[in-house]
Amino acid sequence: MHNQMAQNGVQQPTNVPRMNQFGTQPTGTMNQQPGNQQQPTTVPPNLNHGGHEMFDSHEVLSSLMSVLDQYLIYDQFIKDQELRTILYRQHTFITDLYNIAVETFSTGEKPSHSSYTYKMQQTNNTVYGLSPSQPSKPISSANQVNDKGVSGYMLGLAKSTASLLAMTSMEMTNPVLRRVIADSVPNFIEMAYELFLYQNKHQYYQVPQLSQQDMTQMLQSYAPAPNTQQNQFRQ
Repeated sequence: MHNQMAQNGVQQPTNVPRMNQFGTQPTGTMNQQPGNQQQPTTVPPNLNHGGHEMFDSHEVLSSLMSVLDQYLIYDQFIKDQELRTILYRQHTFITDLYNIAVETFSTGEKPSHSSYTYKMQQTNNTVYGLSPSQPSKPISSANQVNDKGVSGYMLGLAKSTASLLAMTSMEMTNPVLRRVIADSVPNFIEMAYELFLYQNKHQYYQVPQLSQQDMTQMLQSYAPAPNTQQNQFRQ
């Protein structure tokens, strides 16, 4: 066919993309038309949310609301005044965060006030070692809920919320909401650490250690990396 077209003086077009064995154009052979390129769209602040972000935001707000609800439920089971003080202080802080997040989510703009920094009141001292204790098992009645259980429930909520906030903040399109969520991650880490220290102090959360020989060997298992010059990377 090619020879016949050449003999008849008909020249084949040179800009027709070649087809592969499936009858389609290989990837990368489509000509980009300037008019087909997507341009950034200007939207009002309250609509400045991607679809994925909308679902994540609903999950974050629902989770914060669930934490507040569960903290109120736990209050009736607490006997230790120190733990009750921690619960009240954290509940107040999370309530303010929830209100700021709702305001930012609905308006897309800077909230009425900036988020605060949570500061725990526990010391950083950790008690190491294991003490004899009864094996743990699930409770068989709500009457068995005690300070050990409540502090453990609170710790689990703080840890899971910190993880959720960290994951969702990485894919948010609204810059103000993203900042509110991202700034809240260290606060929930601080709350979780406070609860860990409370549990550790009361021997609810015991911390074993390795032998000195094993610990020393692991501490010396790594060496600093050499400085890498830019010209060492492939150009």
